[in-house]
Amino acid sequence: MKQLKKIVVLGPESTGKSTLCDALSKHYQTIWCEEYAREYLSKNGTEYTYENLLTIAEGQIANEELATQKAIQENMSHLIIDTDMYVMKVWCEYVFNNCHPFILDQISKRQYAAYLLCDIDLPWTADEMREYPDEQPRKELFALYKELLMNQNTPWGIVSGMGEARIKNAIDLINELTNKS
Repeated sequence: MKQLKKIVVLGPESTGKSTLCDALSKHYQTIWCEEYAREYLSKNGTEYTYENLLTIAEGQIANEELATQKAIQENMSHLIIDTDMYVMKVWCEYVFNNCHPFILDQISKRQYAAYLLCDIDLPWTADEMREYPDEQPRKELFALYKELLMNQNTPWGIVSGMGEARIKNAIDLINELTNKS
């Protein structure tokens, strides 16, 4: 039985996370855990409260658990995860200057093989779910993610580039980072 390598893709909005997750899942012949926030906001509207973020965090964890079980059952080597509790922490703190204890607790409990931080080198693309079209919030959010990753122990790297070059960069990073762990 293979040991499952859980790879988290995170970063500011409109940095190609979902597109990258889809491409990586195809490359590694595995599944990917989609971002629960999109599903939640599609059903409930794009206005949200601090309490809604807790519900979204719980939904993300539930999706990740289901995807993990499926990947283990199917003896997959990798599981690609679009968004984790670091994203929820940044979202809570950036918008509401506070973070739910549940999210902080999950950060301390969950283990991953590697993190990929998507660079803001892609142009921002409008989407009904996206909030920050200006460059400054994207820079601020990228810096927050980078700082979090620098202060934890899981290997990580920054994914940059356009199109196929971005995908190749991510694959190379995963291979490098997970061979160290």
